[in-house]
Amino acid sequence: MCQNYDEDDDDYDDSEDEEEADGKDNTSPVGASIYASNIGAPMFIGLAGTGAASGLAVTIYEWHAIFCLIALGWLYMPVYTACGKYIPLALTKVGGMDGLWDSYMTAASNLTLANQSKYSCGMPRNDSYHIFRDAVTADIPWTGAVLGLSIMGMYTWDNDQIIVQRALSAKNLTHAKAGALFGGILKLTGFMLFIVPGMISRIFFPEEIACADPDACEEICRNPAGCSNIAYPLLVLRVMPTGLRGLMLAALLAALMSSLTSILNSASSIMTLDLWRQCRKKAKERELMIVGRVTVLVLVVISIIWLPILEQIQGGMFWVYFISIRAYLLPPMFMMFFLGLMWKRTTEQAVFWGLMSSLVVGIIRLVLDFTYPAPLCGSEEADDRPAVVSKIEFLHFSTILSAFALIVMVSISLVTKPRPEHKLHKVTWWTRHDTEDPEFTSDEEENDSEDDDVSAIRLTPMGDMKDGHFDGDILESAVIKRQDKSKYNRI
Repeated sequence: MCQNYDEDDDDYDDSEDEEEADGKDNTSPVGASIYASNIGAPMFIGLAGTGAASGLAVTIYEWHAIFCLIALGWLYMPVYTACGKYIPLALTKVGGMDGLWDSYMTAASNLTLANQSKYSCGMPRNDSYHIFRDAVTADIPWTGAVLGLSIMGMYTWDNDQIIVQRALSAKNLTHAKAGALFGGILKLTGFMLFIVPGMISRIFFPEEIACADPDACEEICRNPAGCSNIAYPLLVLRVMPTGLRGLMLAALLAALMSSLTSILNSASSIMTLDLWRQCRKKAKERELMIVGRVTVLVLVVISIIWLPILEQIQGGMFWVYFISIRAYLLPPMFMMFFLGLMWKRTTEQAVFWGLMSSLVVGIIRLVLDFTYPAPLCGSEEADDRPAVVSKIEFLHFSTILSAFALIVMVSISLVTKPRPEHKLHKVTWWTRHDTEDPEFTSDEEENDSEDDDVSAIRLTPMGDMKDGHFDGDILESAVIKRQDKSKYNRI
């Protein structure tokens, strides 16, 4: 969504918005920034751990971003503008890539090798070298990877503020497209940077990484569900030379802190600017600062309380836990952006009720996941979970939830009043080339005058489009106020 702006407003200072870029970047820094914005602790811990436990299929979580970033550059950006790993040593020790392929399939603990009843839990999967796996029995079904993962990826890479702002820092639309494509190419490296090290770690340390007995896993890593999450840290601590070991640990901590501060800062901004200001429109800056700090404190406390739940996460694989939560919450948000972009008939009421109903459904599934955890492998416990949890894999559920959100939003849009033309100006794919503001009708003027203060999270172009390029420096997330018939001014 975009917001019209007053070209004569010179009071706004770009430097006040810390999350915005300067709009001067070329292709390389844009692509590198997009790639770096997505690198954090979940990659080092989650991707490597899942690669150690499950094999190559988790690579699809990295490679699908290529297509999503192409969509960012060629589908979303035209509308937005209108409105350190030491792998060679480890690979040498396992005999190169050929040695990795041969050794991984036999990487199991001595307890597993001595007891065939433990094979189903302690031995690598038979489809470990397949990216696209069986649609019913696999841990990452190909149907879920193609449909459910694509929906989540489109939101993450095309609508999420952290990624989009990097693309908006480009000097023009051409560099934004090229930067998105370059960032997609960089995502190819995730296979060698995260998944392969996890598989190597399992070969080096099968007694710890591939533990199959819940009691043994509890003793090794305090998690009876499995110890694959320690694959990358163990490789760093035991294989790297002393100097590089310290450097790598510093990089891991920096990635963790970067992810944490980005999330806390974004949550604090949303709470103060988009929520608190609607309750207290005359709140002073000091009050907003206090609210922001309290929000951060509350979120940190909630995170600490959540730690015991993390110890019992899905099969001991942090990445599965991380992605499953996104699968229950992100699909309706993607549908909101996609319908608003591609279908002019979408209405505000439809988006609101579609979001609310879909989020309720997703949260119910999330609660069921925590209430009915999967039996530990090797525990011989009966799987008495509800069918909606045990039979519907989370990527498949993401697809179902997306279809539900789409049906609700389309149905309500068809029975509610469409948005007036002036609200569609340069905010959809079909109106992105509009050159003049549409005229207001008397009914639209009356409706607008009923509520002067209109708040929304919008992506706002700070300059004119000229020959496919935009002169402005950034696009801002702002609270806006209606001032006259044809323009929106920032507060």
